[in-house]
Formats: sequence, C-alpha cells, structure tokens
Amino acid sequence: MTTYVALLRGINVGGHNKIGMADLRSMFDTLGYAGARTYLQSGNVVFDAPATDPARLAGAIEAGIAGDFGLSITVLLRTREDLDRVVANSPFVEREADPKKLHVAFLSGVPADERVSAFESPAGENVGFVFDGAEIHLHYPHGYGRTKLTHAYLEKRLGVAATARNWRTVFQLLELASK
Repeated sequence: MTTYVALLRGINVGGHNKIGMADLRSMFDTLGYAGARTYLQSGNVVFDAPATDPARLAGAIEAGIAGDFGLSITVLLRTREDLDRVVANSPFVEREADPKKLHVAFLSGVPADERVSAFESPAGENVGFVFDGAEIHLHYPHGYGRTKLTHAYLEKRLGVAATARNWRTVFQLLELASK
C-alpha cells in the first residue's frame, strides 16, 4: 500500500463547495481507500491505496466527489515521499522565522519550460518563488492575504491546475502521512 495525500482545490472556501469532512472520509472508504483521515476543513485527505497511476486515482476521487456531492473539484495527489521531498527542499525555511509567510503551490503537472522561464511575480510584489518540479515554494514577506500571486494567477500563467497550502499544513500533512 502507498500513502497518498489528496489536495482538493477550492472546497469549504467562502461558503462555497461545502463538503463535511466525515462525509468525505466516508466517500474515501466507499471507494476502497483505507484509513482516510482529514486535516482541517480545506480538503486535505491522507489515505492508503495500492500503488497506481496518480492521474487515474485522482480521477476516481473526482468522480466520487461529483457523484456523492454534485461538485466538480480538482484533486491533486502526492505521496508521503513527495511531501518528504517538498519539506526537505524548501529554500525559505531557514531564512524565514514566521511559517505563516511560507506556502507551497502544488501543481497538476510540471509546467512547460517556457512558462517557467517567463514567470514573474505580480507587478510591485516582492514574493519569493522557487520552482521544484510540480511544486512551487513561495515566500510571502507581507503575508498571503495581501498578494495577487494566488492559485488563479499561477494557473493562468503556467497552464496547470494549482492549489496552495501554508507551511504548517504541509508539515502537518507529512506528519499525518507518516503515522
């Protein structure tokens, strides 16, 4: 069995796309994925499943959400090993004492080289970013709430789906996946 982390994009945000975590865990159980456990209300699910193609697994979860909740939600998957790598590769942890200013954007795939080369922060913003395959390490020196560098900004410029998690959430998901 492989331990996966499902990152659901855009649930329980601003009263939209509401899904109860107990209902979500039940759906994972119904799909045959063992030991589903959630973290926060924002769509973070750690579960065990046979090793398989992540795109196929994400598609099955998206279909389950559509069937059970009537919602079209993008699901991005990472393994526990992927999260180990993300945490180990963070270029900002040693420089920034406030973890609230650190985020990771998880992408649905590795963006095209030309899009990565052309990528810039929004005008007037001093956001640090480092691409690492299908993730972007982000440092928001003035906090996430004030930036225009959001998942929508990333998706438009990179041509891939994105969902971001703050550093505390990334670390907690790794801990949950390691149990």
